[in-house]
Amino acid sequence: MAKRPNPNLAKIHRNYTVEEVANLFSVHKNTVRLWVKDGLATNDDKRPMLILGSDLKHYLQSKRKVNKRKCLPFEIYCVRCRLPQIPAENMVDYEPVNSSMGRLIGLCPCCSGIINKYFNIAKLEQIQDKLDITLPKALKHINKSSKPLLNSDFNK
Repeated sequence: MAKRPNPNLAKIHRNYTVEEVANLFSVHKNTVRLWVKDGLATNDDKRPMLILGSDLKHYLQSKRKVNKRKCLPFEIYCVRCRLPQIPAENMVDYEPVNSSMGRLIGLCPCCSGIINKYFNIAKLEQIQDKLDITLPKALKHINKSSKPLLNSDFNK
């Protein structure tokens, strides 16, 4: 998996050559040349090709923003697919974490992996028309059972 270069490594008041940019971000020189063909601004067309640090930082930040998209309230981000997904068959389970927050658990329709999203219990009504939410049922307490256990010492 390729890492994304950190735009904050580029100093904005400095000029860089192609080799310096490649060393700064640990990429090949041809990768930097592809960035120039893709729209990274240079000072002029003469050799050596100089790249202003502020242009480099702006270019890398804009490339990062292109792939980002916020999840809608009824979507859950799948880490495997790297996309916001609507859970398979619109079914999710709600697992309470504390009195106000809980976790929505579903399956990704593409990769069948488990997807999670922390959600406020007060906002569940907003997504109930889009998703089929299964709320947990309280467990049966032992003292409320009508029949005693077989190995109990209680007399009738």
